Amino acid sequence: MTTTRFDRFDVVVTMDAGRREIGGGSVLVEDRSIVAVGEPDETWPSPDRVIDGRDKILLPGMVNTHHHFYQTLFRNVPGAADKELFDWLTFLYERWKRIDPDAVRVSASIACSELLLSGATTSSDHFYVFPEDHPDIFDAEIEGATRTGIRFHPCRGSMSLSKKDGGLPPDSVVQDEDTILADCQRVIERYHDRDPSAMVRVAIAPCSPFSVTDDLMRASTSLADEYGVLLHTHLAETEDEEAFCLASRGARPVDLMEELGWLRDDAWFAHVVHVSDDDIGKLGAAGAGMSHCPSSNMALGSGISPIRRLADAGVHVSLAVDGSASNDSSNMIREVRQAMLLQRVGVGADALSARDSLFLATRGGAEVLGRDDRIGSIEPGKAADLIAFDLHDIAFAGARTDPVAAIVHCAADRVSLAMVDGTLRVEEGRLLDGDLDALIRRQNEISERLNRR
Repeated sequence: MTTTRFDRFDVVVTMDAGRREIGGGSVLVEDRSIVAVGEPDETWPSPDRVIDGRDKILLPGMVNTHHHFYQTLFRNVPGAADKELFDWLTFLYERWKRIDPDAVRVSASIACSELLLSGATTSSDHFYVFPEDHPDIFDAEIEGATRTGIRFHPCRGSMSLSKKDGGLPPDSVVQDEDTILADCQRVIERYHDRDPSAMVRVAIAPCSPFSVTDDLMRASTSLADEYGVLLHTHLAETEDEEAFCLASRGARPVDLMEELGWLRDDAWFAHVVHVSDDDIGKLGAAGAGMSHCPSSNMALGSGISPIRRLADAGVHVSLAVDGSASNDSSNMIREVRQAMLLQRVGVGADALSARDSLFLATRGGAEVLGRDDRIGSIEPGKAADLIAFDLHDIAFAGARTDPVAAIVHCAADRVSLAMVDGTLRVEEGRLLDGDLDALIRRQNEISERLNRR
């Protein structure tokens, strides 16, 4: 058994039920789990390793609940940056259709490395582009992500409506529904781990109400019930989506989800921007979850999600960076600050505090992914998923009167330390595993090839 003591941190932010913050607190980790929190006493064993907490804040690892890893290959693409969602998608599908397993594997490693460096120890990814002739492309994403050591929730996405069917993508990246459902079953049986400490759990994730048929949406719920996995999709992101659903289905997006059996407590939705009071009530009554993606919503001009009203109604609210073609970053702590600021723009200066935003990024994300029994807070019995920020930085000079809020208000950018499942992955602000420089070079080579006209 290996023991590590995180020793006398300026503040240990537990995110437990009482949101305790322990000044001068310590945390004892044995192998993969937290076994003690607070002031060390004679019952604490001598640790194999001590990590000094002076001038540092310790938090539970953050949980990113929505991403598109492959889009790290398509950041800052000329011609895409100033478009709204539907035009943006149509433009980029012509590039995305060229991805292959190597591109997906490398981009997943890049995205997860960036997430780890910025405080996320758990991430989901919504992968729904399946070019012809690459039946193993989803497996490549899982390989690329898991090699970084992050806790991973891959979402097997799908699109069945191409341009000829009234959808947006080209024929070459959509699949027929039998193929989709068969592969969903395959990846669940191969990768999904039901253990409470699981490092990989699979979700079923049709892309959106405007990219798949109603039959596929219903069949996805049946498959999720059969295997006991979560459901995920985009929802109510733009006004264009609402118009599309009204024209093609005769219902607004949330009403359509209700008709299709998707308003349930094991489903979570990305964005949820354009919703009425009635929509919010339905989502809350169902106990559904959502991923708030502030940077993406701003970049695409989609709007401001009413996350305070959603949370007050009973919706489980989490934070996410979304794809790096609409962000264009995979930086989790930056997203925490963006969420706080955007709510203040839309609602007022007291709309969301720094601590509230940190809660959404930790405990909130764990709740949405059904993992709050094991991750999202610093408590005995929880997984040793921990991050630390070093306050001995110019960004925090003069901000020590409230060091916890300083992480958000003063624009922290990178963690000094990250542990996932009891293994250190970041130390002194650097990834411990792999050759990041070589990975970056390979990513740039692939990106140049895919974006070449």
